[in-house]
Amino acid sequence: MGQKHRTQILLEPEQHNALVEIAHQEERSISDLVRRIVNQYLEERARDSERQRAVQSLQRLTVLRKRIAQRSGVYLGDVIAETRSERDKQMEQVWGGAER
Repeated sequence: MGQKHRTQILLEPEQHNALVEIAHQEERSISDLVRRIVNQYLEERARDSERQRAVQSLQRLTVLRKRIAQRSGVYLGDVIAETRSERDKQMEQVWGGAER
């Protein structure tokens, strides 16, 4: 890890006692424990921020889809099934014509 910066924080007695106990159980320093806790918080915050950006993007896409649907309409048919059906008809014509 790179250069560290000294930071002073004031904790409630219960917080300090809990950190001392956890640090003792995990055989680490309180400073190391606090750094791990801060890292976890920062990672969680970054994930939340990414989720929020994804939700905003989906909301913008929904608005765009609605605009496109209003302007151009929406085809409610099953394009794949219709294409397959048309292909099958063409194949029947080709194969039916070859047998004659």
